[in-house]
Amino acid sequence: MKKIIMVTMLMMAMVTTAFAQKQAKIVFDKTTWNFGTFPESKVQTCTFTFKNEGDAPLIINQAVASCGCTVPTYTKKPIAPGETGTMKVTYNGKGKFEGHFKKSITVRTNGTPEVVRLYVEGDMTVND
Repeated sequence: MKKIIMVTMLMMAMVTTAFAQKQAKIVFDKTTWNFGTFPESKVQTCTFTFKNEGDAPLIINQAVASCGCTVPTYTKKPIAPGETGTMKVTYNGKGKFEGHFKKSITVRTNGTPEVVRLYVEGDMTVND
């Protein structure tokens, strides 16, 4: 009976170890950026910084904005554990309606979480 219990415990330990694979973990310094009030003629940019807090290389597979007026560019190379990367977001409101806006950028990674949403917002005024 002791042998059966011992074998069962050993098998459970092996299965647990097999499922405990290394994984990347993305953590952004902030997920929302507010540009404040600005004129239509001024293109806005901001940079989100992220860190890989996991124990495997982090890869950003895709970053897609909710509108063509918002363009994300990001670190393309794998980010080693403990290292940081950047996501630069440019907003060009030329020809858009004045007033408050809030745009999203959907980031897809190989880590946890697999999907992160970043937001840029502000209040755009029409040029005089």
